[in-house]
Amino acid sequence: MIKIYHNPRCAKSREGLALLESSGEDFETVLYLKDPFNEKQLEELLSYLDISPEELIRKNEPIWKSEFKGKDLSDKALIKAMVDYPKLIERPIVVKGNKAVIGRPVEKIKDLL
Repeated sequence: MIKIYHNPRCAKSREGLALLESSGEDFETVLYLKDPFNEKQLEELLSYLDISPEELIRKNEPIWKSEFKGKDLSDKALIKAMVDYPKLIERPIVVKGNKAVIGRPVEKIKDLL
C-alpha cells in the first residue's frame, strides 16, 4: 500500500495528495504533525529514501534557525530534532513498499507509481 506523509497546510503536500488521488492507486494519508514519527520510524523512512537525516530537514523553518542552525549535530541528534519538531521534516513523503520519495518537485511521486 502507498502511504503519503502529508501536511494539509503545505501547497506542495496538497499537490502530492492530488496527484495520488488522480492516480487511481490505493493509498493511506498520514497527517504526520498529528501522528508524529518516533525515532525508529524515521530511521526506517530514511533508509527507504536513501538519504541522510540532514537531507530530510527543512532548513528555513524558524525552529531550525533558532535552535539548530550552525551546530555540529550527529545523525541521531538530527533524528531526535525531527521527532521533537515534526515541522522540520520535508513534505510530502510518499512510500511504496521499501522505496520512498520526497515529493519536491511533485513529479518525483510519479516515478514511484
